[in-house]
Amino acid sequence: MTPIVTEAPTTQAPTLPAPSRTGGTFTVVNRPGEERKALTKKEIAADHPTWCPGCGDFSVLALYFKLIEKRRLFQEQFVSIAGIGCSSRFPYFVQAHGVHYIHGRALPFATGISLTRPDLHVFVFGGDGDAFSIGGNHFTHAARKNVKLTYVVMDNFVYGLTKKQTSPTSPLGFKSKTDMWGAMDQPINPMKQALAAGATFVARTTHSNPNHVLAMMEAAMDHDGFGFIECLSECVEFYEGAFDASNPRKGGQFVEVPKDHNVADEIAAYRLADQPFPGYFGVFYKNGRPTKNANEAKIIADQRAKVGGLKDWEILKKSFDRMK
Repeated sequence: MTPIVTEAPTTQAPTLPAPSRTGGTFTVVNRPGEERKALTKKEIAADHPTWCPGCGDFSVLALYFKLIEKRRLFQEQFVSIAGIGCSSRFPYFVQAHGVHYIHGRALPFATGISLTRPDLHVFVFGGDGDAFSIGGNHFTHAARKNVKLTYVVMDNFVYGLTKKQTSPTSPLGFKSKTDMWGAMDQPINPMKQALAAGATFVARTTHSNPNHVLAMMEAAMDHDGFGFIECLSECVEFYEGAFDASNPRKGGQFVEVPKDHNVADEIAAYRLADQPFPGYFGVFYKNGRPTKNANEAKIIADQRAKVGGLKDWEILKKSFDRMK
């Protein structure tokens, strides 16, 4: 399958400094006498979203637009990447650089972008199937390597794009086209999985609380490392009411992580993740472990120091000469 790549218009882009290979973000350079205004939703919204009316993914997309506007990100400063699934249509709907990649492989693609362009804000979007089924292994390795990016998983407990099959997070007893008798396999707990894999930022939210979604996305974006957010996102077509227990407007409870919770305490984070549904919402865990980006940059710097001021082709030639 050929990945679909979307590109931002380039007519508005100002002259920018060369990207840093050691991290950091762009400093926006305005033209003389020009004050660059923050992008608006109208400027960054592309195709009309094709989700079913009432889908929770609409909320996440709207808040992504809000994040871009609030944090004054410009189209040359961020990239949106997704795999396959309802939620993974994200790049189509954002008028900026992005990639609609192959099923389950969004994270390795995003890893390459993050390592080669550490100046960019890398956002990855996926669903419970794309993240924890076909992409489960990539999730584990991106988390343990602590790649600097933000991964938002819109978890709806069902395969919606293919019309109601049991997903890795479907609860026991859920009846679908693949489990007419009710799901019997133990579902994945995304929060436990992220913690065990080594993610250095782990948070949970729900589409029905937009202010909280935005706060979690901002916190993950600001984190220097692998920022994971599980966002409950209702599939109104194939699992209506799945998250009513977390929605006060439908008789449920939205319980935030206790204020005295120590986000650096991994065991405490496991205890929060182990609570029965609907559980807690907020930042469960945050750790300052070095990123893969920083580790790779150090390796490159150390190796370059050994060859003085040689150009890339000269280094390559010396390597070939040693093989003769």
